[in-house]
Amino acid sequence: MHSIENYRSAFIDYLETRTATKEPKNLYEPITYILGLDGKRLRPVLTLMSAEIFGTDYLKAMDAALAIEVFHNFSLVHDDIMDDAPLRRGKATVHEKWDVNTGILSGDAMLINAYQLFENYKGETFRNLAKLFSKTAIEVCEGQQYDVDFETRDDVTIPEYLKMIEYKTAVLVAAALKMGGIIAEASKDCQNHIYDFGLNLGLAFQLQDDYLDAFGDPKTFGKQVGGDIIENKKTYLYLKAFELGTKTQQKELMDLFSIQPTDFSSKVERVKEIFLDSGAANVTRQAIESYTQKAFEILKHLEVSEDKKAILRQFGEQLMRRKV
Repeated sequence: MHSIENYRSAFIDYLETRTATKEPKNLYEPITYILGLDGKRLRPVLTLMSAEIFGTDYLKAMDAALAIEVFHNFSLVHDDIMDDAPLRRGKATVHEKWDVNTGILSGDAMLINAYQLFENYKGETFRNLAKLFSKTAIEVCEGQQYDVDFETRDDVTIPEYLKMIEYKTAVLVAAALKMGGIIAEASKDCQNHIYDFGLNLGLAFQLQDDYLDAFGDPKTFGKQVGGDIIENKKTYLYLKAFELGTKTQQKELMDLFSIQPTDFSSKVERVKEIFLDSGAANVTRQAIESYTQKAFEILKHLEVSEDKKAILRQFGEQLMRRKV
């Protein structure tokens, strides 16, 4: 087995050989730009790691890993347009650097490119990868729509929110791991267990992202801190604050999430105070821990050696400690 950094480094090298700007430049330059921004490369690393955990050379999973990363970045380009986000990984978003139309079209091309990468696999492997990818892609779109819908609803429940982040984020993490299992021709049980491990890890990851959006360090987070608050998003933090807060805090939250003041900073700071005072911030950290532990419990059922399980556990522990 290789280290996480080895997988990441190998993937970045492969990515650089496969991304080249060609004509028309206004279509492909934004693709090269977004793929070149310093990201965590979480999902492709999981695909490569999973393939090797199940006994196959990770290089065989490189095209699937690239497809996952291209698709993920396609979704970010379009999400940033929908959110009118100015920053992505500390740099200007594609629609800010170019324009909205360019972002839409370049994103569309990325989605098509992701599907093309699966053509490098044959027979049953290709069919299983394409089937999983199609299922995952439509779930990500459904999750994004739920996210948009929730912005104008005042009655979003925590189960609804968890379903939204499962579709929008967790299923892609789970699929990344399962693709490694498919390429390695692991048993169906192993493929399902590694998927469920990724699903719980993905839920923990998104809850951590929500937490960092409010309480992260602007120097390391890479996105606009407080962006979810500015966009009036009903995150886990918000829902828990509303559930646990006093009547006064509940009313103030509703008022704050119904306005778009000229001074966003005061709104963000006041909402963060309510998140802390209500106990929502602490409960969110507990939920992150809980989903991470659920993921680790699933590892007990995985038919691989203990040292390979330890690598997956290490990866989960690193995600819990992340600041970006």
